[in-house]
Formats: sequence, C-alpha cells, structure tokens
Amino acid sequence: MPVTTTLPPRSDPPDWVEVAQVFARLGLTAFGGPAAHIAAMEDEIVHRRQWISSDEFVDLVGVANLIPGPNSTELAIHLGFRRAGWRGLIAAGVCFIVPAVLLVWVLAVAYVHGGSRLNAPAILAGLQPVVLAVVVQALWRLRASLVRSRRAAALAAGSLIAVLAGVSEITVLVVVVLVSFMISRATIPDDTEPGSDHRALAAFGCVGAVATGMSAPSVFLSFAKIGSVLFGSGYVLLTFLRGEFVLRHAVLTDAQLLDAIAVGQVTPGPVFSAATFVGYLIAGNAGAAAATAGIFLPAFAGVALTAPYVARLRGSRRWSSALDGVNAASLALMASVVLVMARRIAPDPAALAILISAAAVLVSTRIGSGWVLLAGGIVGLLRTLA
Repeated sequence: MPVTTTLPPRSDPPDWVEVAQVFARLGLTAFGGPAAHIAAMEDEIVHRRQWISSDEFVDLVGVANLIPGPNSTELAIHLGFRRAGWRGLIAAGVCFIVPAVLLVWVLAVAYVHGGSRLNAPAILAGLQPVVLAVVVQALWRLRASLVRSRRAAALAAGSLIAVLAGVSEITVLVVVVLVSFMISRATIPDDTEPGSDHRALAAFGCVGAVATGMSAPSVFLSFAKIGSVLFGSGYVLLTFLRGEFVLRHAVLTDAQLLDAIAVGQVTPGPVFSAATFVGYLIAGNAGAAAATAGIFLPAFAGVALTAPYVARLRGSRRWSSALDGVNAASLALMASVVLVMARRIAPDPAALAILISAAAVLVSTRIGSGWVLLAGGIVGLLRTLA
C-alpha cells in the first residue's frame, strides 16, 4: 500500500507579525505627509484587510489628534494595538518609523560628508522655499477645520502675536492648552468626560529643561520635550525645531533646518524622521539615535496611556472643544515660521519666486508635494549652471 503523509495544517503568522509586515511596507511606500499616510492606512486596514470598521478608524484618528506627537505615527500605533495588543503596538510603531529613519540617516551622512561633491547646497537651495510652500498649503487646507469658532480664532491670533513677539512656542502651547480646557470646563457640561485621562495626558508636561550643551543626552531631552507637547500637523515640528536649535542653542542655521525638513518631506514615512537628520547634524550618529528616540518615544507613551480610554476620550465634549483651541494655536505656530522665514528669503528674488509659484501650484492644483519638491531641487541646480 502506498504510504500517505499528512502535512500539518498551514498556520497564518501571529497577529503581531502580520502587523509588523503591513506597517513595514507602509513605512517604505507611504509618501506625501500625514494626510496621505492616514489615507493609505484607511485603504489597507479598513478596506483591504477589514481589521476594523470605518467608524472605528475615524475614532482612532480623532484620539490621535487629542494627544501630542506625530498623528499618523500615533494612528499606526493605535491600529497595531487594536489588532494585536501590546506586541502589535510596538510592532506597528517601530516598523512604520524605522524605514524612514534609516533612509534619512543615510542622507544625513551624505549631506555632511559628500554634500559639496553632490552639489547638495544648490539642490537644497531650491527645496527650501518649496518647504515653506508646503506649509502654506497645509495652512490653507487646515484653516477651516482648525479655526472653528471665534474663540479658536482669537487663540490663534493671540498665539501668533506672542510667538512673533519672542515668547517660546512651548510656553504658548501650554498656556493655550490650559486656557482652552478651563474655558471648556466652565462652559460645557460633559457627563462623559473620562476621569483617568487627566493623569494620562498630564504625563506629557513632565519633561524639564535641557542642559545648555548639545551632547547626545541633551539632544534626547530636547526632542523628548518637543515630542511631548507638539500637537497638530508634522509641519508644526518646524516651529519647535527652530525655537530649540536655531534660536535657543544656536547649533543649526535656518538653512540647515529647512534642509532637514526637505529630506523628511521627500522620503517615505513620518515627517518627524527629520529629527534624525537634525540629530546627526548636531552630534553625529549618537545624536541621530538620541533625536529619533526622543521625538518618537512620547507617541508610544501617549498611545499606551490613552488606548484603553479611546471611546471615552472620543465622547468627551470638553476635550473636543479644548482640542479646537490647541489646533488653532498649532496653526498660528506654523504661520509664524512661514512669515519669519519668508522675510529672510525675500531679498533673493529667485527664491521668493519659487515660494510664490510653488504655493500657487500646491493650493490650486492636485499635484503632489513630492513632485513640486523635485521641481524645486531641479530649479536650484539649474541656477548654478546658468
């Protein structure tokens, strides 16, 4: 008689392995900024894999907006937690972040050690005004959703005036958070307000001042402080980086900062990977590792603290109203950077023309920011050949 061999049934990989595979691929292919990342996750997680419903996905997007840090990264971490618990939380975050960080790290090394041979200064000179144009586009798209009331508009105007007058961005944002929540608490009855999330969200205010030197530990503390109070779009990062490293510590120039943001824009994954570039410029490989850990660690902590309270946070009218004020302040911080840096490039007619043209194209057409950044780099290179 023929001998038959029974093969063991094929088993699917554990849920957390599947999470790691999905978000590693998204981290390698998700270009276009936070909005594009969220759209890609919605297509992959809701429609293709059907891990959660559309309503649940929207809830997680809303909660990601309630905590400081990179919104699309926090959404990825939340989705990993929903799919595979704590292992999924870590797998989703790490696998979404690491591909972009490694690519940015390599570009930072090339920028420092081979930039002149690659004519990087000329290319990046064309990219810098386009980066400001991308921020203008984000301001234009977010204006209606972020400034939803007269109160929010007043907070945005006050925040803009304060920052332009020299008040630190973190001070402005902390004051706005406190004022917004006190007003909401006084004017909005909310029976669904969660009790435990006060402790969870308060944890983000615990990062103290950093040392005056910029060793790797101080770089970590600076980025952890920024990551723990930064609300809104990834473009708000530009404001905090400028305040911390250009104005306070004077270890970067405005041009280097715009170069870092440009690299974060043209690579896949979170825009916050620009922190890796900045860290390398300040303190080499140790600085790159410290900056990466510092900027992303609060996102993991925020999701870990809030994930058990998603439904209650989402249903809180007070927190939603307070968030309007925080988002309005974030909008003002973005606007302040555009105003200050546009004034600095104004003496260069070509750079000003690139800024205005790129902003017009991005606001009035559906052309992606990646293509406009590429065009800016080409224009910058051609200027040196003319």
